[in-house]
Amino acid sequence: MSDVINRTMIEQVLQQYHDPYLGMDLITAGCVREIRIEGGQVRVDLFMGYPCEGLSAGITRILQDYLEDLPGVTKAEVALAWHVESMPTQGNLPAMSGIRNIIAVASGKGGVGKSTTTANLALALAAEGARVGVLDADIYGPSQGLMFGIAEGVRPDVVTEGEQQFFVPIEAHGVQVMSMAFLVTENTPMVWRGPMVSGALQQLLTQTRWDNLDYLIVDMPPGTGDIQLTLAQRVPVAGSVIVTTPQDLALLDARKGIEMFRKVDVPVLGVVENMATHTCTNCGHTEHLFGEGGGTVLANEYDTELLASLPLTLRIREQADGGNPSVIAEPDGEIAMTYRELARRMAARLSVRNRQAPAAPTISISDD
Repeated sequence: MSDVINRTMIEQVLQQYHDPYLGMDLITAGCVREIRIEGGQVRVDLFMGYPCEGLSAGITRILQDYLEDLPGVTKAEVALAWHVESMPTQGNLPAMSGIRNIIAVASGKGGVGKSTTTANLALALAAEGARVGVLDADIYGPSQGLMFGIAEGVRPDVVTEGEQQFFVPIEAHGVQVMSMAFLVTENTPMVWRGPMVSGALQQLLTQTRWDNLDYLIVDMPPGTGDIQLTLAQRVPVAGSVIVTTPQDLALLDARKGIEMFRKVDVPVLGVVENMATHTCTNCGHTEHLFGEGGGTVLANEYDTELLASLPLTLRIREQADGGNPSVIAEPDGEIAMTYRELARRMAARLSVRNRQAPAAPTISISDD
């Protein structure tokens, strides 16, 4: 006599798989779209809220094995798809054309690897199957053109739609990129006051014809000045990522960045700790040059997540400066895998926040 298979049995098996990025089982996370049972054959359709092409084969294989261990199941098939939805923004600002989610990558101070993190995060999301763009919002010191290997002098095309003209972002490594560096020469200093810089940021953002992006990653300048306030007040930002080193001074400034985003109701999705360790290339000894555990302390203090901890290595710097960041230069390397983990954790955390978040409050900026 064959065992009778029912939906409850299938759901109990699916509950055994705890997704490490969503932080819950697939039933609780609402990822099960359909369960079909035909005799001893079972098919499960899953739908994830974050890009995970690098994981899909492994997840489906694990679940198929689980299901085929059930008495009475002769064959199990698991299909996994994903889709990125537009998430709530501060003050419910209207979404921008061609962009589902805007993510700000920020730091309290310069020199902590924010731009390198931005480039590799964008490339990692693209490697997971997402459509990604990068906006270089560091008007005074744009660097994303260099990091993406876009030659000096390359200019974006301009298209006319009605009475408006739009820049067409330059595509590099499968990512759409826009930067002030594409509009001026390499040696042109941007001697502008705050309002001009804010205006330039808005123009770059709104007059670029972004093409169906799941994520636009914005490389912010360091600090909490005019550009940050412009982004917080006028741009629909779904979340932010804070980049720091373990050094006490960097952590102090990173706190200011987190407090700024909290003040304007932009969720902090997590912290990236750069330069956490250094391994000597001669003797192999590893040490914490800038302190230990600072990123974890910061994340715990603000009830967020340490998304990644990256070493201080010459290779990361050389690859970024050479226009071939680590995710592209060594896609199967340990550094690239860390950035892929960062991308999944950030995207999944944004997806979970959307399920849990109440309606966004009205934005309020004060001087205190």
